[in-house]
Amino acid sequence: EQRRIEILRGADVFILPSLVEGLSLALLEAMSCGLACVATDAGADGEVLENGAGIILNTHNVTTQLQTLLPLFKDHPELTTLLGQKARRRVLERYTLSRNIAQLEMLYAEVLRERNLKLSSLI
Repeated sequence: EQRRIEILRGADVFILPSLVEGLSLALLEAMSCGLACVATDAGADGEVLENGAGIILNTHNVTTQLQTLLPLFKDHPELTTLLGQKARRRVLERYTLSRNIAQLEMLYAEVLRERNLKLSSLI
């Protein structure tokens, strides 16, 4: 665990070129470490990076897109810094454990309310 965090903190950019993905925990970890993140729009990863929190690649031409992006990152380190700051802000705003627990509790409460309404209409 600690070694993985050290590796992430030593990087400038995190690239996740998955063709199939749900929501990548590795992506969220990289974002929390303040890395500029690049991922495909497979699964929910594209949604996580929306609105400037990272760069979203189309799964059909990942190689071409990376050939364009990687020199930009190398030549403009301020871009990776800005993207890393935005990524960290996004993960802290939306993907913390306490926020996820609160959302899950609200979902369960809503399901129970709907169930109770259905049951009361049967009585």
